[in-house]
Amino acid sequence: MKRRLYFLLPDATSAHQTLDELLLARVNEKRMRFWANDDTHLKDVPEAGFLDKTDLIHGSEVGMLLGAALGLLGGVLMLLYPPRGFELRTETILMTALAGALFGAWVSGMAGAAIPNSRLKAFVAEVENGGVLLIVDLPLRRTKEIEELITKRHPEIRFCGVEPHIPAFP
Repeated sequence: MKRRLYFLLPDATSAHQTLDELLLARVNEKRMRFWANDDTHLKDVPEAGFLDKTDLIHGSEVGMLLGAALGLLGGVLMLLYPPRGFELRTETILMTALAGALFGAWVSGMAGAAIPNSRLKAFVAEVENGGVLLIVDLPLRRTKEIEELITKRHPEIRFCGVEPHIPAFP
């Protein structure tokens, strides 16, 4: 089980120092992402990617659920009131629910890819003013250790909380 920690760093220099310290603490570089505005030049640090910056994952999840529900409803209605000349079986419900889930995930994912990540909304103003957001995914047993390490060695860095749920794939 993993947790996502957020830290707000004042500048790029602090980002480089924090990266070095986390690497020395044996935090995998693939589990760290730094998000800064376009004017802040982060060199040699893992930057936040497309999935981190957009609402693609959240949009796809919501769309899949809504699409499956609507597909299920559509399948039941088709079974109860079949089109003239067709004889439908109960598999119709499963197929329409699956088709609805796929279509809903695709459409909502496309919409979510066009908007900023809703989980990072609280950090946008500070990042636009030159701050750097550090996102770290850690095993549950290491969250307290890393939080204390960073806040003890870098009083200028602000701990911004823990996200209890991490998506499975990004």
